[in-house]
Amino acid sequence: MNETTRGLAPAGTGPVPSVPLGAARSGAGRQLLLIASVQVLAMGTWFAASAAAPALRTEWGLSSAQATLLTTAVQLGFVIGALVSAALNLPDIVHPPHLVTAGALLAAGSTAALAVFAHGATTAIILRLVTGIALAGVYPVGLKLASSWFLERRGFALGALVGALTLGSTLPQLIGGSLDSAWRTGLFVSAALAVVAAVLVQRVSVGPYVARSTGLHPRVVLSLLRDRGPLLANLGYFGHMWELYAVWAWVPTFLGASAAAYGTPLTGTARGTLSFIALGVCGAAGCVLAGRLGDRWGRARVAAGAMMVSGFCCLAAAFAFGRSLWLMVPVLLVWGTSVIADSAMFSACTTSVVDSRFVGTALTFQTAVGFLITALTIQGLPVVAHAVGWPLAVAILAAGPLLGAVAMLRLHPLLSRGPGAGGPPGRFGGPVRPT
Repeated sequence: MNETTRGLAPAGTGPVPSVPLGAARSGAGRQLLLIASVQVLAMGTWFAASAAAPALRTEWGLSSAQATLLTTAVQLGFVIGALVSAALNLPDIVHPPHLVTAGALLAAGSTAALAVFAHGATTAIILRLVTGIALAGVYPVGLKLASSWFLERRGFALGALVGALTLGSTLPQLIGGSLDSAWRTGLFVSAALAVVAAVLVQRVSVGPYVARSTGLHPRVVLSLLRDRGPLLANLGYFGHMWELYAVWAWVPTFLGASAAAYGTPLTGTARGTLSFIALGVCGAAGCVLAGRLGDRWGRARVAAGAMMVSGFCCLAAAFAFGRSLWLMVPVLLVWGTSVIADSAMFSACTTSVVDSRFVGTALTFQTAVGFLITALTIQGLPVVAHAVGWPLAVAILAAGPLLGAVAMLRLHPLLSRGPGAGGPPGRFGGPVRPT
């Protein structure tokens, strides 16, 4: 049955009226466009300071470790915010657009405050931590909102949304690379876009394909690491996150070091533009393509395939280091396409094996642990690169996606059995509903 003709009943509340086919299709498409736009505008605050790091190192005299902490602090803040949100079931209790509004405004305020009040590492790192906490109310809640409007085409919908995340997250690389020493302007631009996101999300509504929880159910989080379906989806996602944000954070530096080793140094503008094309444009295209293929061939299988490609690209990039850009750039284009292509598939798989009343909690917990892993790899990659060189450091990233691919291949047969196959029904006081 098509997702635009079928209603989903929240547990214990009776059926949701069916939505007319034409109106539902049109409404779902408009809502997805709005949600994706909100993600692009708000998530630009994530890497706003990271893109400005070269200028900050010069102006503030930051060490390499302090510059790295500007990115890691956002990851840790996101983990803190997401874990608290999941434990309190906030994405399933609070009206999602209200939660996104609060998160976007807080991210905008902390980013603007960085431009105005920060004159050294300590204040900057604290404000980046706040930004991460704020974005925990934006990204996973956006995934829930998109899931609420789609069922059979959920892979495509979430792929489009993660593509928007990819563009939003990498946009500061383009802005920062162009502005160089005018880093405050870049931060103000990112903050202003987040405010626009907060305004735009007021036009977003919740669709019929997720239910709303009543009351507090902290035990939901435990089931996500106990029941086989959610556990395998989470393990695949954790392997994916081992690689993803380390690539996003350090590919510009890796690319610059490789070009310098070859004897053709890149300007900040060239490095930022190439990184934005590879990670942003190609990444967004990969998300949409993987979403379509996942709905047709199986989301777990497509995720496994994408991880195998990105794992191979880790090894290929290590081989291409210090060689011509004619060799490195094609590797980066494929890497940027595949490294994020699988991201939406994990979310779509998770929504298929959990109680529909706790989709928001499940997605928020999944992203919380995943981003905790990213904090380790973002912080650790330059340390390893300094000790053993960039090629070996980048090659080590391949372990995550290759192991994650194994988990997703094991998940595929469970998803083939139909909705609710990942765990026993009724664990939280109601039947597991197909989502």
